[in-house]
Amino acid sequence: MSTPAGVPTRPGKIVAVHVAYESRAAQRGKRPAQPSYFLKAASSVAATGQTIERPAGTSLLAFEGEVAIVIGTSARNVTEAEAWSYVAGVTASNDFGLYDMKSPDKGSNVRSKSRDGYTPLGPELIPAAEAAPDSLRLRTWVNGEVVQDDGTRADQLIFTLPRIVADLSRHLTLEPGDVILTGTPAGSSVVAPGDTVEVEVTAASANGEELSSGRLTTTVVEGSGDFDENLGSLPAVNEALTVDAWGSREAAGLAPEGDADDTAEAALGDDLIAKLTEAPTAGLSAQLRSRGLNNVVIEGVAPLKPGAKIVGTAKTLRFVPNREDLFKSHGGGYNAQKQAFDSIRPGEVVVIEARGESGSGTLGDILALRAKSLGAAGVVTDGGVRDSAEVAEILPVFSTAKHPAVLGRKHVPWESDVAVACGNATVLPGDVIVADDDGAIVIPRSLVEEVVDAALAKEIEDGWVAEQVAAGNPIEELFPPKGEWKAKFDEWKASR
Repeated sequence: MSTPAGVPTRPGKIVAVHVAYESRAAQRGKRPAQPSYFLKAASSVAATGQTIERPAGTSLLAFEGEVAIVIGTSARNVTEAEAWSYVAGVTASNDFGLYDMKSPDKGSNVRSKSRDGYTPLGPELIPAAEAAPDSLRLRTWVNGEVVQDDGTRADQLIFTLPRIVADLSRHLTLEPGDVILTGTPAGSSVVAPGDTVEVEVTAASANGEELSSGRLTTTVVEGSGDFDENLGSLPAVNEALTVDAWGSREAAGLAPEGDADDTAEAALGDDLIAKLTEAPTAGLSAQLRSRGLNNVVIEGVAPLKPGAKIVGTAKTLRFVPNREDLFKSHGGGYNAQKQAFDSIRPGEVVVIEARGESGSGTLGDILALRAKSLGAAGVVTDGGVRDSAEVAEILPVFSTAKHPAVLGRKHVPWESDVAVACGNATVLPGDVIVADDDGAIVIPRSLVEEVVDAALAKEIEDGWVAEQVAAGNPIEELFPPKGEWKAKFDEWKASR
C-alpha cells in the first residue's frame, strides 16, 4: 500500500457505493433511502494506461466513472461534520463491471466487479484539504466523447461524500489508504474491445485554480473466456441486466416495453408438442404437400447428433454477407446475434439465415449454453457450427456443416425476429419447426393441428401396411390400401 499522500496501488479495502447520484437514480427509476455498499478486491486496482479484459463469450462490460475517496487517517464512529478531515484526497476511478456475471454473483459482485484490472485509480490525488467535498466535477469520455458530466453538490448527490464516510465508519474502521468508490452518475454504459475510457475529477481550489486528478485512461481488449462449468457458474445475461448495463432499452437496441413482436405466436401446448414429437418429418411433409405447400423443407441441414429431434416455434436471426465496414459497426458489442440469443423464450427454435454459407460458424458453445439456459428447443442454421462436439451435447442443433472459423469471416449479424430464408425455405417468427434425422420442415401455425393429426393417422395406416408387406403380401392395392385391403384396414382400425 502506498502512503496516504498518494494514490494507493494495493488498498487495504475498497468499498463501493451502489447508487449515490440523483441522475443515476432517475435513470434507473429507483431512489435509495439510505446508502448501500459492496466490497471490491484490492487486486482489481489498475493504473492509468493499462488495459482491461472483456472475457471471450461475454458482451456486457460496463464502465462507471466515479470519484474515489482515499482515507488518510483511521476513522471509526466519526460524525458527518468531521468526516472530511479523515480524508487524504480524491482521485478518478472507474468501477468496471461485467454484467454477464452479475446473476451468478447473486448480489455479491465478486466475479462481476473484482476481476483483475476492474478498478482503475488515479493518476493523481487531489488533496482533501484543498478541495471542498461539494465542489468536485466528474467527467468520463468514451473514445473522446463526453458521456458523463456531473458534480458533488447537495442537489446532485443523494448522499454527500462526508455522509458516506461517516456512515461507513459506524460499521468498520476506515484505515489509511482505504478507498471508497462513491457511485456513478447517469451515462454509464457498455464498452467493447478497442474502446478507450477516460475519467477525470476536477475541483476549484481556494485561490480559484483548477485542481485535477489527471485523466485516468483504460483501453478495453478481448480476453480469454476462462470459464469452466465444472468449477463454477458460466456467464448468463437477461433482458433486465442488458438494460442495466447499457443504461436504457434504447441504448441496448431493445424495443420499448410493451412493443414485443406481435407476429410471434403463443407457445405450443404440451399435447401438441407430444404429437409433433411423435410425428416424423416425412409424414408431416407429405401432409403439407397434400395441402399445396411444397416449399417447406429447410434444405441441406442435418443434426449434429444423430437421433436429435426439434419441435418448437421459430425465433429468427438473419446474417448478411461480411463487409468489413459493416462488421465494424454491427459485428462487435451487443450485436443482433447476441440480442437474439439473449431474448429466446422457452420452446423457441432459433432459425438462422446464413445463405447456405458454411465457411464459418454461426454459433458456438457459449451461445448454445445460453439458448439451453433459456429453454430453447434447438437451433436450425443453414450455415456452419463451431465447437460442434460440445454444441451437440448441449442442445439439438441442425446445420449444413461444421467449421472452426468465427462469425466475422463470412457474416455480419444484422437483425432478428423478421422473415428469413433458411435452406431455401421462408420462415416467419412463430412458424412451427420440426426436425429429425430426415431433415427440418416449417409448418404454418394455423395448419399445425390438422397436419399433425393427419400425419399421425397416416403413420398408423403405414404401420399396418408394413406388417402386411412383411408377411409377404404384394404392395399392389396395399400401398396405399384399396378395395379389399382398404376394408381389412378399416376393420382392423375399428377393432383397436
